[in-house]
Amino acid sequence: MHNPIRVGITHGDFNGIGYEVIVKALMEEDITELCTPVIFGSSELLNQVRKDVGAETFRFTAVRSASGAQAGRINVVDVCRKGLEMTPGHPSKEAGEAAVEALSAACDALESGEIDFLVTAPINKKTAYSDSFPFPGHTEYLEQRLGGEEGKATMILFDDHMRVALVTTHKALREVPDAITKQSVKDTIIKLDSALRQDFRMDKPRIAVLSLNPHNGDNGLLGAEEIREIVPAVAESVAEGVLAFGPFAADGFFGNGDALKYDGIVAMYHDQGLAPFKALAGEYGVNYTAGLPYVRTSPDHGTGYNIAGKNQADATSMRQAIYQGIDLVRNRRDHERATSNPLPRMKPERKQQKQSGEEE
Repeated sequence: MHNPIRVGITHGDFNGIGYEVIVKALMEEDITELCTPVIFGSSELLNQVRKDVGAETFRFTAVRSASGAQAGRINVVDVCRKGLEMTPGHPSKEAGEAAVEALSAACDALESGEIDFLVTAPINKKTAYSDSFPFPGHTEYLEQRLGGEEGKATMILFDDHMRVALVTTHKALREVPDAITKQSVKDTIIKLDSALRQDFRMDKPRIAVLSLNPHNGDNGLLGAEEIREIVPAVAESVAEGVLAFGPFAADGFFGNGDALKYDGIVAMYHDQGLAPFKALAGEYGVNYTAGLPYVRTSPDHGTGYNIAGKNQADATSMRQAIYQGIDLVRNRRDHERATSNPLPRMKPERKQQKQSGEEE
């Protein structure tokens, strides 16, 4: 019997729109045929939001752990204390702590093999931040918690047409130039190339690299990062077999349609890549953390405090995060099968016989 892929979903900041978009996304008629959802959060809060959005037909099953999740049903693992008070649109330290608790529990389940991939609802970075969670966002936490062969995660925003990777993520703008080094740019190019091959099933992806400064630095007049760091990073990537091009001036790259000519794009900083991407992708954008041994996606929007509790949230991005995550898991498994050694190892006794025969 076919076992659906198990997707762990964290509730994020419960004072935002996390629960609302989760409920709406999971109300798709065939959702439990495609996957087995496992929500990490609070069954009390989930039940409250279910009623608030009028989802009377939404049903879920409370389980003690993800290992007890039932196929064909929406499952909830209670990881928060009872009696949490939801105040839609108002940040609270309580909500921040609950978001971290859900994320930690989901990562435990991911590492133990109880779920196959992770979808995270948005958190409030300020209320989540603490001595036990000293991270500016999900990406940085997952990089340290789950790691990878090289220990570096890369944020990729994508839809059906574009895939944008960032050299720097949640970093103050004044700190960005110092972080743009030949190595950091090259690492991002290489990791994007690997993700496109492994997770997006592209044989020879073409990658465009954006400049940091206006007009590509105007030959050093407006900044030397292009000449000193980015151009050498592109050249070294090409020497290693990556189809990398650029750097390109960022101001017109998305507007004139050049973005659609490449399989992937490397942007130097957060808003350089995400502002045009979100404008073009709209609600269909998905955030993906590449470079991890596990698949993690999330909607490409924030907590939505301004509409929290008003039943106005659009669940398209959350739905896409789930569906695209399923595809990424399948693609990665197909890639692993295709690149593994297809020939069985020769039995020792037969190998010995052959060697003996050759010696004779």
